[in-house]
Amino acid sequence: MTATELGERCAAGHRSKARRRLPSLHELAGALATVCGLPGYFRHPLTAPEARSVVAQRRAQREENLLRLARVAVYANPTSPYRALLRNAGCEYGDFEALVRREGVDEALGILVRNGVYLTVDEFKGRVAAVRGSATLCIDPEAMRNPLVTPRLWARTGGSRGRPRRVPLDLTCVRDRAVNMFLALDAMGGARWNTAIWGTTGLIPLLWYSSWGVPVSRWYSKMDSRALAEDRRLRWSARVLRMSARLAGVRIPPLEHVPVSSPLPIAAWITDTLAAGRTPHLWGAPSSVVRLCEAAHAAGLNLVGSRFTVTGEPVTATRLAVIRAAGGEAMPDYGSTDSGGTIAYACRAPEAADDVHVFDDLNAIVQAHGSPLPRSALLVSSLLPSSPLILLNVSMGDRATMVSRRCGCPMDSIGWSMHLHTVRSFEKLTAGGVTFEDTDVIRVLEEVLPRRFGGGPADFQLIEDAAGDGSPRLRLLVHPAIGPLDADAVVETFLDTISRHREADRRMSEQWRASGYLRVERAVPHVSEAGKILHLVGMPAATAGDSG
Repeated sequence: MTATELGERCAAGHRSKARRRLPSLHELAGALATVCGLPGYFRHPLTAPEARSVVAQRRAQREENLLRLARVAVYANPTSPYRALLRNAGCEYGDFEALVRREGVDEALGILVRNGVYLTVDEFKGRVAAVRGSATLCIDPEAMRNPLVTPRLWARTGGSRGRPRRVPLDLTCVRDRAVNMFLALDAMGGARWNTAIWGTTGLIPLLWYSSWGVPVSRWYSKMDSRALAEDRRLRWSARVLRMSARLAGVRIPPLEHVPVSSPLPIAAWITDTLAAGRTPHLWGAPSSVVRLCEAAHAAGLNLVGSRFTVTGEPVTATRLAVIRAAGGEAMPDYGSTDSGGTIAYACRAPEAADDVHVFDDLNAIVQAHGSPLPRSALLVSSLLPSSPLILLNVSMGDRATMVSRRCGCPMDSIGWSMHLHTVRSFEKLTAGGVTFEDTDVIRVLEEVLPRRFGGGPADFQLIEDAAGDGSPRLRLLVHPAIGPLDADAVVETFLDTISRHREADRRMSEQWRASGYLRVERAVPHVSEAGKILHLVGMPAATAGDSG
């Protein structure tokens, strides 16, 4: 049996257990504690001196924080997969502690990677078994939960690399991340901006941005009323959040449905805020913000002076150009729900479109140096006891340029001198049995095709599904708003550009030309459940082309 087959068998067992699982008394007690704890959360807003002091202390205690998590949540936890990986590498707790104290956090983690202590994204998700030498480990994603955390709130992953999953959080985790977000926004001069949230649920960022005495102005959801009604946990969480805030004298706005396909209500809020002499700040996905800026431009609305935190997708120069053309300024954010939220935030003196400062007090990040992980792959490790999941050299499927530099911006003065930029997925995009590089697909869809045929970086999308007879097909969706175009020319441009670098790609192009496998379809690109316009979507034919 292969590692993949074993992983699939394990995953089926884990899903079966998850379906039968009812909320425990422990979790119900946690929910009650949230109801009681939220008013206090709102009554004690963060201040800049307090936030700086917290971050300085956490940075000074990185070694102790990592050792505590390893001791309590890994070595003392018989279900932890990391305990098996560490022992397979011959690393007992005494060895782990000596290594960290001798080498420091980051160097120690790098040494562990080279000795097999890491998880690929597929291993972390339980899709395949982890094989290290003669040892094979079946990963249960539930075993990643931090035993130190009582689930009181639930965030949801974006589902960019599979089905969305729920991740348990508590108020301590949210507050820990809010400290960093407050300092990051304050470094931009934005601690008093009028902020709106535009996400699938947006519960966690709403709490972040409500933690320093300036309540969020608007709360927009990409989920329609029917989906919201079916999600009982979200509906309950939203009600509890608003009720608890009211008890603390804080106003939380009602949840409003605004789909990516009709973003003008948000554009109207931005222009009204600007007219009142305030700075509007929107938290949302880059592709959604691009759609918003395009719609505002078409409607003749001026967004000059607006600010956007863009997160959850690649932040490219092409997307930033659309936002800037509308008069907005975008601040990229790199993060993961699995890690508790934001991992890095925008630099004010960037070397690339998505240059971000790593919050090294929350997580440690090291890079792989080759097989079996790709070079420059990012591996994330938890440092705080409030982390929702325990991460120890876990790949999120991303790679980046990582460099330590003194940029001189306000984030640098806090001590966050490690930078990431050009963050891209290294997971291959596969369609029709052919594998593409993520960066190649992005370049063709966001730059080459719009330059030749018009439109913007969110107007072209690949959809892999099945035709009516069950045969596989690849559709290149082109937004109808672009106007008339030659479909054959679009196909030729795509195939010619994507196949320039490798002989195998050139042979693939000829096969696709001969078979007519790639076809152009005039349709609005599909919007995912998380409100993202992904570059390549694999989906059932019945839902393909749905504009969300």
